[in-house]
Amino acid sequence: MKKIFLLCSAGMSTSLLVNKMKEVAESKGYEYDIAAISLANLKDIKDKADVILLGPQVRFDEDRVKKEVGSIPVSVVDMAAYGMMDGEKALDQARELLGEK
Repeated sequence: MKKIFLLCSAGMSTSLLVNKMKEVAESKGYEYDIAAISLANLKDIKDKADVILLGPQVRFDEDRVKKEVGSIPVSVVDMAAYGMMDGEKALDQARELLGEK
């Protein structure tokens, strides 16, 4: 099962989006482990992640995160998807990074 992590400042603001992504994944039969986590805990998940999405509020850390995680795909969640809590669009973005879309 592939692991998708959404990182934000405290790991809480992305929780709603994670829940929406899980609903979409379940409805489409996709098997992903999706979780929100604080950027401060990146070191705890970097060896477990298949893809990392950053909340727009921490987009300024994108280059640092990319350096720290090496070959793991990293991107900032699409601003419109984040603002609308569009789980399908955010999941599609993660799937593209995984090469599954």
